[in-house]
Amino acid sequence: MKRRDFIALLCGAAAAWPLAAGAQQSALPVIGFLNSATAGATRPLLGGFRQGLRQTGYVEGQNVHIAFRWAEGRYDRLADLAAELVALPVTVIAAFAPPAALAARSASKTIPIVFISSADPVRLGIVASLNQPGGNATGVSFFNSELVGKQFELLHELLPKAATIGLLVNPTNPSTDSHLRDVPTASQTLGLKIVVQRASSERDLDSAFATFVQQGVAGLVIPSDPFFVEHREQFAELAARYMLPVIYSDRLFVTDGGLMSYGTSLTDAYRQAGVFTGRILKGDKPGDLPVQQAIKTEVIVNLRTAKALGMEMPLSVLMRIDEAIE
Repeated sequence: MKRRDFIALLCGAAAAWPLAAGAQQSALPVIGFLNSATAGATRPLLGGFRQGLRQTGYVEGQNVHIAFRWAEGRYDRLADLAAELVALPVTVIAAFAPPAALAARSASKTIPIVFISSADPVRLGIVASLNQPGGNATGVSFFNSELVGKQFELLHELLPKAATIGLLVNPTNPSTDSHLRDVPTASQTLGLKIVVQRASSERDLDSAFATFVQQGVAGLVIPSDPFFVEHREQFAELAARYMLPVIYSDRLFVTDGGLMSYGTSLTDAYRQAGVFTGRILKGDKPGDLPVQQAIKTEVIVNLRTAKALGMEMPLSVLMRIDEAIE
């Protein structure tokens, strides 16, 4: 073979390699990952999702790709982001938090959807029932909204002499009605006045805390919400400024300086969502997979924050702590 012919052959092969690699890459299934928060806020939980995928034989970058879309706390962006994933197209959409699940459900009635929802997915219209979801969606429901009553009880144990406590909700979150549902019962059962404030922007958070203090609240309950998670450092700063004990639904708040969290293990919920996603990639139909209820709850406390607040944990609370952060 002549030298110039050999070089031409090599050049032709080199030009073909990217095409072959692209064809191989496009042959891999693509998971559309739709999240209401930011990448930074959710990074600690992604390990759980990837673990669930591995349990079903999928490893990102090897035999599956993940297309990430982050709303960064702006729920109004979710519809466009969901439409982007549908247009790629993706094989399955993993939607995290009720606003993302609703956006994915509106974007496609055919692409399988795996959701994580802190509110009742039946009431939201995402599935027909928990046991027989039907349609193209299934997932994990951890009903953190139903834990708000328990959070009131826990805060009452921490502050037995308190007469007034606060609840902060995000009015743009579909779960807000569920978060408010337990307020009358908790108020009557515990003999407490419960003050409710609403916040959906950084400015709202500042004014809400100031209003809580003006109304004499002794402590706060902050329910599950992606926007709140995104601004957890601001929560820690505001709680420290006003010396307010706060109970959250997510341990991420506690690792960033919050006092205490009581809620479902989100890492385990993400893992379960990863398992469902892998099963669908293998051919299972979402409508045939019953919605899983994440029942593993955990109590996390930040001992340094408790000391800064001058708080001593009652024995009844100490016995329920799953993890203490120092």
